[in-house]
Amino acid sequence: MGKLLDRVNNSSDLKGFSAAELYGLCSEIRATIIDSISRNGGHLASSLGAVELTVALHHIFNTPKDKIVWDVGHQAYAHKIITGRKDRFDTIRKKDGLSGFPKPDESFYDSFVAGHASTSVSIAEGMALARDKKRENYDVIAVIGDGALTGGVAFEAMNNIGALGTRLMVILNGNEMAISPSVGALSKYLNKIISSPFYNNLKKDVESIVDKIPAVGKNLIKAAHRVEEAIKSLIVPGALFEELGFRYFGPIDGHNIELLIETIKNVKCIKAPVIVHIVTKKGKGYEISEKHPELFHGTTPFNVKTGESLKTENGKTFTDVFGDELVKLAARDEKIVAITAAMCLGTGLSRFAKDFPGRFFDAGIAEQHAIAFAGGLAVSGLKPVVAVYSTFLQRAVDQLFHEICLMKLPVVIAVDRSGLVGEDGPTHHGVFDVTYLSMLPNMTVVAPSDESSMRTLLRSALTLNAPCAIRYPKEIASADIARGKDKEFTIGKWSMINDSDEAFVLSTGYLTRVCGKVVEYLKEKGYKIGLIDCYSIKPFDAVMYRKILERGLKLITVEENVIRGGFGSYLSEKASEMGFHPPMLHIGFGDEFITHASRAELFALTGLDADGLQKKIEDFLKK
Repeated sequence: MGKLLDRVNNSSDLKGFSAAELYGLCSEIRATIIDSISRNGGHLASSLGAVELTVALHHIFNTPKDKIVWDVGHQAYAHKIITGRKDRFDTIRKKDGLSGFPKPDESFYDSFVAGHASTSVSIAEGMALARDKKRENYDVIAVIGDGALTGGVAFEAMNNIGALGTRLMVILNGNEMAISPSVGALSKYLNKIISSPFYNNLKKDVESIVDKIPAVGKNLIKAAHRVEEAIKSLIVPGALFEELGFRYFGPIDGHNIELLIETIKNVKCIKAPVIVHIVTKKGKGYEISEKHPELFHGTTPFNVKTGESLKTENGKTFTDVFGDELVKLAARDEKIVAITAAMCLGTGLSRFAKDFPGRFFDAGIAEQHAIAFAGGLAVSGLKPVVAVYSTFLQRAVDQLFHEICLMKLPVVIAVDRSGLVGEDGPTHHGVFDVTYLSMLPNMTVVAPSDESSMRTLLRSALTLNAPCAIRYPKEIASADIARGKDKEFTIGKWSMINDSDEAFVLSTGYLTRVCGKVVEYLKEKGYKIGLIDCYSIKPFDAVMYRKILERGLKLITVEENVIRGGFGSYLSEKASEMGFHPPMLHIGFGDEFITHASRAELFALTGLDADGLQKKIEDFLKK
């Protein structure tokens, strides 16, 4: 750490820093972030772009009394460093270390959990309104990126704030917009005028005087407002926000500390909703990240000098296999279209977007829209495939119900990052999708366990005249399971890998491979135990399941999902419906949120690694 950062133990220490010292502090913060993230992985580009903004906010406001609400949290690394966590920053995203996202349990400077996008404005409104109701006095600031602003909930919040006139500040951090020098200079000059207390007080006084002029006063004020808005709309892109009831200021250079401090200090006194639009560069201060911000949005450990990942992959991931197979299928069927919600690279659709640009659609951070949009495409005869992370699909459960399942529309949902995601932690684990997808009528749910089943199930899903969700983890897929003669993957069927006359493990997805090793180990110890790959979760293989139940065997279900409402619970219900009550053990995740650590560490922590599964299964068989 640098000499300036050594002086910062909490946000109040920034108050006495000069502008030159603040710039130097930003450089030291960037170096700290790059050093730690190069070793741990994390969300680098967004956090580097927001360093000056973070320093300016903590320099101006009295945090934690004043509340900063971060959207998503990808921008909040500098915030963590400034607010008493610099000495532990090298533990970020590690087991028992700092969370990669704002977390109130971690620090009272973190005003709210922030793992999903577009929510900060709603949360900030709630805080500001509570402040007013309780007659308290503090500022509330929501920081939202232009990407998160594509989420409809942000506009719902702004519409409500404008109607209520709630006093709060929204910082719109635009990191994709380019501003020409002329527009930037003029905007800087204009905002220096209209953000100053003199301008706003004079405007208020003049309006008060003019309003008292009989008959024409109110009309003059309306006319003046129209002239002001007409001029501003020609110069700055703030007309939409002004119409929503916000005072708009910007865009301004988000890396100019003096300008940030001057503008924010001026507008913070306005007793109305305010938007300050800043423009920043993702990856600022690290040249490789500046050139390739999409690669450093969420990065694995990397070589700082070259930017190359230090993580070696030993085969194709499920995401890779999905992307490759979808391109092959789309080449043969022009009705196939692909949709993502601002995650083209992460969901494996980059090649599809390149090969079929007219059939690829990025809906932005708007999962609800993406699913409803897919419904419109499907009802019109196309074959939409929506690739989305499991945790983000949760945001669109109502659309799955109403726009897809109710009409039994043939939409394929590629549910990436199902199960444990590792270092991103509880806001990102995809451990609920079997539960919320299986409960919907007309929805098919499958979970491939290797590359062959991934490819076959995707092909099968596109032939269904009904919705189908394919769930798969952040994991290598290439090692196919030894299945004997049964290598077909038919929706509604299971694959028996090992037979038994004593007990069966009924496993889904990636964990079937782990269970294969456990079963072989237990067989060496003398246990008679079989393994079935239950890749078709809903519908299940009723014929095979009934035959097993009729044999009166012990059953163990294993899934990378919560137990409550999951695959095992589903099979228990079906066994009861069939009139059977076999001894069953359900293995999955409990009724709690799971922390952050590597996938391997989390499997060990939850008892779903090979050692944990072996112990649980063996204890059950001994009873």
